[in-house]
Amino acid sequence: MLDFLTRCCTVIKTSPNAKSLRLSTEKVEKSDDEWRLVLTQQEFNVLRRGATDPPHKGDYNKDLPRKGYFSCKGCGVPLFSAKSKFSCSCGWPAFDKCYKRYVDKRVEGNRSGGGFYRTEIRCAVCDGHLGHVFNGEGMTSTDQRHCVNGSAIAYVATDLRTPPEEGTI
Repeated sequence: MLDFLTRCCTVIKTSPNAKSLRLSTEKVEKSDDEWRLVLTQQEFNVLRRGATDPPHKGDYNKDLPRKGYFSCKGCGVPLFSAKSKFSCSCGWPAFDKCYKRYVDKRVEGNRSGGGFYRTEIRCAVCDGHLGHVFNGEGMTSTDQRHCVNGSAIAYVATDLRTPPEEGTI
C-alpha cells in the first residue's frame, strides 16, 4: 500500500499542471505550497524563483517540431508555436516570436550594478519566469530570440484550432 501511495504522490507532484488547454487570460495565483504540489522542484525554481536551467541540458533544446505549440508548465496557456522555434546554439530552446497575449516582458537591471539591462519574459497568466528575449542579433526575420527554460514549457503535438496572435514583444 505504501508503494502505491508513493507512486501516486510522485505522479501528482511531477505531472505538469498544464494537462488541458487553457486560453483564458484570467490570472492564476497560488501560494508556494500550492505550486509545489503541481511542479517539480526544477520547474518551481525556474517558474517561481527565476532560476535558469543548465545550458544544453533542458527539455526541447534540440527538438524542432513543425506542428503543435509550447505551453506554460505552470498554467497551461499556449506561449509559442512549434513553427516559431528555431535552431540556436545558445543552449536553451529559442523562439523568434510568441503568442503575444500570453507573454509579458520586464526590463531587468544588471544585478552586478553595471549599465547592462536585459528583458525578462514571463507568463502573462501565472507570472512564471520563462527566460529572456534578445533583440538585434540578426538570427531570424523577426530579429528577436526568446531564450526559454525548457523546465518552464511543455510541448503539445497538436495545432491550435484558432491560434492566438503571434508576434514580437
